[in-house]
Amino acid sequence: MKKLGFILLSSALLLSACAVRFEQSSTTSDSSQVTKLSEDNQKLLDKATSDYKVFVEEQIDKLLTDTEGFVQLLKDGKLEEAKKAYPLIRMSYERSEPIAESFGESDVKIDFRLADYLDENKTEEGWSGFHRIERILWEENTTKGTEVFGDQLVNEIKELKAKIATVDVDYKIMLTGAVDLLNEVATSKITGEEEIYSHTDLYDFRANIQGAEKIFQLFKPLLAKSDAALVKELEEDFKSVNSLLDKHMTDKEHYKLYTDLTKEDTKELSEAVTKLGEPLSQMGKFLGGE
Repeated sequence: MKKLGFILLSSALLLSACAVRFEQSSTTSDSSQVTKLSEDNQKLLDKATSDYKVFVEEQIDKLLTDTEGFVQLLKDGKLEEAKKAYPLIRMSYERSEPIAESFGESDVKIDFRLADYLDENKTEEGWSGFHRIERILWEENTTKGTEVFGDQLVNEIKELKAKIATVDVDYKIMLTGAVDLLNEVATSKITGEEEIYSHTDLYDFRANIQGAEKIFQLFKPLLAKSDAALVKELEEDFKSVNSLLDKHMTDKEHYKLYTDLTKEDTKELSEAVTKLGEPLSQMGKFLGGE
């Protein structure tokens, strides 16, 4: 998780840090430019937003169930099993960040990195969540001391689930969220800053891409009516990024440590994300009507 909120970032490839940032199309943030949609298109838009809320709720349900199992591993002292489960569990949260991160207080308690927490609080006191547990598992190589943070984490996810149930999802959250997920990749996954102890950043990378691709797939029926070429470009660019990530898988579920990637590997991933970011920021075109 990066402390970016909904900052609009200019498109750039910073090879020195292997980071990229994207600027959202004006149609994603200026509702005054939106043309009234036809009845059929409005139905497609309503279905996309409704289906997206279902998707996010399913992801948070999975997050809760998986985290409860993870915490039991911690309490049972099963260090290696807990380490193996940790990055897989987090993927549900990473996919649903456009909604999950909007609840700032919950996000701090679930997904704040130490660096971000220190920026705001100047002390580690009160720091909790996944990354607090991550540090103990990898830095201290033990499950001892994680139990209390595990119980807190389960409670926070339960609260987040209840909050998400009350959310009214609109297209602007989705359009902005898709680009924000790419920004997450650019600012904390490609740089290796997110999973600084476990180096499991590629799992988060994949989940952010999956979250953005889900939003694209939900808008695809509407977008295809106004810009079939853009749909094709996005399909190809998502395929390219996913193919690169596939190269770094060690089995059907797991990925290499981020520290095992070469500079050429990270440059290749960075350039693919840059290429995806430009057309992704144009998805709001369908709001221009027919």
